[in-house]
Amino acid sequence: MKTKTNDLRNLTTEEINKKIDSLKEELFNLRFKKAMGNLENPAHMRELRKEVARLKTILKEREIEG
Repeated sequence: MKTKTNDLRNLTTEEINKKIDSLKEELFNLRFKKAMGNLENPAHMRELRKEVARLKTILKEREIEG
């Protein structure tokens, strides 16, 4: 599910914000599964956190540019 950074840079700011929201919601649900002991792939949480960080970095770069 990992997206290339260059593909993410082609998204609009609004699309990036929507993607961040959906990833955060998915992370929230995974934390509940982890607490219940039903988490199948713990590494997926780390991947999602990194993806959110990538998206936030792109937003910050855009803010600095313009």
